[in-house]
Amino acid sequence: MYVERVPGFVVTATAHSGAEAKRALERAPVDLLLLDLYLPDGHGLQLVRSLRAAGNSADVIAVTSARDLAMVRDGVSLGVVQYVLKPFTYPTLRDRLLRYADFRATAGEASGQDEVDRALSALRAPRPAALPKGLSAPTLEAVTLVLRDARGEGLTASEAGAAAGISRITARRYLEHLVDTGRAERSPQYGQVGRPELCYRWRRGGRQPGTAP
Repeated sequence: MYVERVPGFVVTATAHSGAEAKRALERAPVDLLLLDLYLPDGHGLQLVRSLRAAGNSADVIAVTSARDLAMVRDGVSLGVVQYVLKPFTYPTLRDRLLRYADFRATAGEASGQDEVDRALSALRAPRPAALPKGLSAPTLEAVTLVLRDARGEGLTASEAGAAAGISRITARRYLEHLVDTGRAERSPQYGQVGRPELCYRWRRGGRQPGTAP
């Protein structure tokens, strides 16, 4: 259900065990496999090993409650491109899928180290920074997704608040935080007679100008 809501992604099959997954992948090759590591008939990484031995190179996003870093290292060596820890929300999975799409969209030959680094950084979520007092990570994530969805059109604090289900004043605090951290920019929007409203736009890359989204 979550995957189908993300533009550009289509669910080709759903499997409830490793055996079902193998049969589904034999019928229809896929680009990306969302894989729970604890399957009723074995460990998810065992499934990945068998797929690699059979020549299947599908990328894998592991969906798991496991926090064993040794397991994470094993997964990376097998082609697990990202981990999503349970429990997670739709915005979290959506962010990982969009980052994966950005990575897959990178094509051609890199001209240097910077381009290679930018391509790989698309897969990695930025290290979370400590939020100012009074701001919460879930609300920031909601406002961020609303602003990213608006793309170049931008949003006022009132519009962002309505879309995120929060007040205009609260939305403005989060929008200003995104501006302060370089992930958004603001400009006055002149409309009807009166004070101009501030319009907020997601800055390409969400970090600094010129970086990949």
